[in-house]
Amino acid sequence: MEKVKNRWLIAASAVGIHISIGSVYAWSVFTKPIVAQFGWELTEVSFTFSLAILFLGLSAAFLGHFVEKYGPKKAGMLAAIFFGVGTIGSGLAINLASLPLLYIFYGVLGGIGLGVGYIAPVSTLVKWFPDRRGLATGLAIMGFGFAALISSPIMQSLIDAVGIANTFYILGISYFLIMMISSLYLAPPKEGWVPAGFQEKIKAGTKALKQDLSQLTANEAIKTKRFYYLWLMLFINVTCGIAIISAASPLAQESIGLNPIAAAALVGVLGAFNGLGRIGWASISDFIGRPNTYTTFFVIQVIAFPLVTMTTNPLLFQILLAVIYTCYGGGFSAIPAYIGDLFGTKQLGAIHGYILTAWSAAGLAGPMFASWIRETTGSYSQSLMVFAGMFAVALTISILIRIDIKKLREKQMQGNEVAV
Repeated sequence: MEKVKNRWLIAASAVGIHISIGSVYAWSVFTKPIVAQFGWELTEVSFTFSLAILFLGLSAAFLGHFVEKYGPKKAGMLAAIFFGVGTIGSGLAINLASLPLLYIFYGVLGGIGLGVGYIAPVSTLVKWFPDRRGLATGLAIMGFGFAALISSPIMQSLIDAVGIANTFYILGISYFLIMMISSLYLAPPKEGWVPAGFQEKIKAGTKALKQDLSQLTANEAIKTKRFYYLWLMLFINVTCGIAIISAASPLAQESIGLNPIAAAALVGVLGAFNGLGRIGWASISDFIGRPNTYTTFFVIQVIAFPLVTMTTNPLLFQILLAVIYTCYGGGFSAIPAYIGDLFGTKQLGAIHGYILTAWSAAGLAGPMFASWIRETTGSYSQSLMVFAGMFAVALTISILIRIDIKKLREKQMQGNEVAV
């Protein structure tokens, strides 16, 4: 008899993958050293990050069906190969002083590894944790958020000690090994599996398992209104959040007069709130529901973004940014559970892949828009006011999706009554 895998070790394996690929958020550590070494434009070097996020979304969308067909183990191994080769190849690009090669290796190949690695463990986790969907996906995606906090000092130390190219070589080999080992343990549970004692709790009435709204394939899901509501909510949350992340250091220097070293330290600390938001909000969503969680995100940020532009108080400024970072991270971690609630687990990985195209679109739009406003107006604060307006739109969408869910639930209940 085959031994059932430990679901918490499955979650740990997912964290191993996400903590490796999440190092993409520490890309800014490489920016200045690369600019200093080669004299390339800052925007040219920063574009590497945008390209990686673009290919994250594209590969997640196109390879979501690969994850469903071949399972999380093979998908995770594929991600390890792409991300490992992409990072190691970046070292080669630095040795050859080639910006196009850096784009190909880190942006394209690394980005494909990011996309596949991001979705590979998530649909499996949802199946292993029917009782705590938000917590499970929050754990993995928390690793992605915390990665910058862990990676940044390691990268900086390596760059100082062995140079940029060797840093890429060391990181690439390390990520490949961590991701490959983590992938080997990943596997979905058997059909109908539930955690020990869970069925008894349902029968005793101490645990309620809320039925998914539907069980749809990815191609069926994209024909529904609620798919596009989810896409737009994620797009707005990420566009505004990623713009703040890309501008956090100069914003802190402009608004509250921090010096560059203190501003860089603040960015590192805020990375922790990105990670905490992922596990915190996802866990909360298990109790208050995903619709309430998303509405809360947008109410908070409609208020917080304008306040950031108005305050000169350093403590309030940092608190506001910390709260915004938690909502940014929480948006990512609650989305897979929300997809499960609305579309079921039949092809959750593929649907998640389609939804993540919102991330790649936002990865391009957010930083570019923030930079454009900064150059046009001479200040980042104007862009934050525009983002506040975008959150008002997102808040409206979060209410529309609730109306849509309510109608579908009522239709389901009427259908059940007719069947009885």
